[in-house]
This record gives sequence, structure tokens and C-alpha cells, in this order.
Amino acid sequence: MRSIYLVMDMQNDLVHPEGASGKTPLQDQIQSRDVINRTAKAIETARSKGIPVAYVRVAFSDDHREANTSSQVFGPIAKNGILKMNAWGGQVHDALAPKEDEWDIVKPRVSPFYATQLEVLLKKEGVERIYCSGVSTQAVVQAAVRDGHDRDFDVVLLEDCCACPSAQEHENSVGSIGRFCTVANSESAFE
Repeated sequence: MRSIYLVMDMQNDLVHPEGASGKTPLQDQIQSRDVINRTAKAIETARSKGIPVAYVRVAFSDDHREANTSSQVFGPIAKNGILKMNAWGGQVHDALAPKEDEWDIVKPRVSPFYATQLEVLLKKEGVERIYCSGVSTQAVVQAAVRDGHDRDFDVVLLEDCCACPSAQEHENSVGSIGRFCTVANSESAFE
């Protein structure tokens, strides 16, 4: 079965200690769950097994023209000037850096499928299985799992490479999407 690993929203403003979310409960969870190191190992494993790795980023033009300023999620992003597409905060964390030929899917909303080329590229490449992980579990991860499922992909969630602002929220999120995917550990998922 042709597969791909989607690494989602692992951007400096969201996951780096010096990023916009660096002093929030989300950063505490990223640290305590060792999400950066686990994701780096998962990327390395996928590549070693010939599974392509693709990156999904939530990012905006410098003026945030794509952001819905009345949204509870995107309004503060625009107001605070974070997640700019070409700025450090909008880039993937250095420890997880994409290779030159790996996809960089930029999305203006929560779902990696909304207003992006992701589905077209996946279908063109004959992908049937999506491995995915990212921050945060209650947002991009839930959206990817549900939308991937509804587009007839076999979805595998690397649960230990995800985080939310609280352990309880992460657990609830994984519980609510478990029927739409296979929940796996990154150390054994690619076997």
C-alpha cells in the first residue's frame, strides 16, 4: 500500500520554546511528551523505509490576508502577527527540517485538505495510507484524520508525536477520532 507521512503544524511559533507558544501549556506538553524528538525519529524511520514525508504548515501572507480575523483561532494569529509564511515563526522547527524535494503544503485553515493541493497530490501519487502527527491534536490532527477518512484514505495516527495544551485534551481528542483511524506508537507504526 502506497503511504506517506504528514508532519503537521510543527512550526516554530507553535512548537519552539522561543516561538509565540513558547510560554504556554502547549509548550509544556510538547516538552513532557518529547514530541520534537519523537517526531524527528519518526521522520527518520519513515524515510529509511522509503515512505515519503510531507509537511503541512498553517501560515499566512505577511498581512494575514487569508486569515479570518473574526475567528477565535485565526483572529489572534492575525492580531499578533504570527505564523507568517516566510518568517522564522512560520517555518518548520529545525530539528524536523524538510528535505528539498519534500512537499510543503501551506494551509489557511485547520484542515490540511482545505484550500490546498494535498488531496490532488495524494491521489496523483497513488497514496492510500496516511501516517500523520502534529500539534495540536484537537485541531490539525483531528481535522486530518476525519477529512482523510472521508476521502477514503487509511489513516494511521502517531499518537506519541502529538500534543495539546493539556494531557486531558489530548486524550479526549485521540479518543474521539480513534474510530476514524488506527492509533499507533511511532516506534512500531511503520513496521
